[in-house]
Amino acid sequence: RGLPNDVFFQVGILTTVGVTARNAILLVEFARTLEEQGMKLIEATKEAARVRLRPILMTSVAFGMGVLPLAFASGAGATTRIAIGTAVLGGMISATILATFFIPLFYVVVRRITDFLSGSRDQDASAAAAPGRADGGEADDR
Repeated sequence: RGLPNDVFFQVGILTTVGVTARNAILLVEFARTLEEQGMKLIEATKEAARVRLRPILMTSVAFGMGVLPLAFASGAGATTRIAIGTAVLGGMISATILATFFIPLFYVVVRRITDFLSGSRDQDASAAAAPGRADGGEADDR
């Protein structure tokens, strides 16, 4: 649409980032709750994505439809309304499509990395606490 990257466009992008972050936080929290209930990482993430898909889509569609009048505004001050509406509408469409696939993927990847790093730190700490044995037990000095 040839819109400038002005303050109105940036406010629209910021709003889109906020709504997308909210959706991601809800999905991740649901997955963590399922993990705490005993589900494995992949199953919990799949279930969270499945259960949260409808609310995420409903929020995104309602928010996008709410800014349609801004994106197609006319009259006095229409340029600023078009900038905000276009940024939010385009951002919500792309963020909803991308977030549906990538938020669960990123959650699994980050959880595996943090589990790996925290697991290696725990093993290093137990080995440092008891220099006699690598498993953290007492050394046999006989």
